[in-house]
Amino acid sequence: MTSTTTPLHRFLDFAVDAAWHAGPLPLAHFQTDVAVEWKSDDSPVTIADRKAEELLRYMIESRFPDHAIVGEEFGEADKDSDYRWIIDPIDGTRSFIRGVPLYGVLIGLEINGEMVVGVIHLPGLGEMVAAAKGEGCRWNGRPAHVSGVSQLDQALLVYTDSGEFARQGRADTWARLRAAAHTQRGWGDCYGHCLVATGRAEVMLDPVMSIWDAGALLPVLQEAGGSLTDWHGNTTIYGGSAFSTNGILFDEVIEIMECANQ
Repeated sequence: MTSTTTPLHRFLDFAVDAAWHAGPLPLAHFQTDVAVEWKSDDSPVTIADRKAEELLRYMIESRFPDHAIVGEEFGEADKDSDYRWIIDPIDGTRSFIRGVPLYGVLIGLEINGEMVVGVIHLPGLGEMVAAAKGEGCRWNGRPAHVSGVSQLDQALLVYTDSGEFARQGRADTWARLRAAAHTQRGWGDCYGHCLVATGRAEVMLDPVMSIWDAGALLPVLQEAGGSLTDWHGNTTIYGGSAFSTNGILFDEVIEIMECANQ
């Protein structure tokens, strides 16, 4: 088993650097009519996804050869390590293939089962949101914080795919939350969670999430002062769903979710 004494900021600096290096690969194929393949789960993948993940894996393996890695496109490189990097080369590939810049490169580090580093790079927008446990969250180098909005009827609620709520048996939950919030916008995937972490939105809903979708987000939301949980309110990246809030509105949102399921 590997040691866990290295300061987190060194891992954070590495993750930021890796995200900056991976970002140009998707940009080189962005808005170019890149060829799209469809995986067995009906999600799209392109050469940009694969090339970006290959680069991230190469950088991690070169710097931390004893660490485990799990990524969306190439699965898990399982090793007997307390450290596991969780990566998504393009979170929001559906936006990417449509030429919409609301996609991101996600890099997270889990140590002994706890997510402690998260980096979200939005190459099409030139934004970077990064955090490490106990070291705060930064947005393009400056401190990032959630908003202070304290009532859902004053909040901006964002979401990935409104049709997914019904497909997941959450139509009533969606209807109640939509009615309770002041404004709703379909700014999805990691971009929506970035909006919450940087105080530009208050609630982000994702009824379907894989660990590579959520891994980088958890430290970012927590260090920005907010919350990221599954739809049962558990702080985890393994719940198969996720929603983030500015923290202040968590209780109100989870109460609506629980009432809708009764």
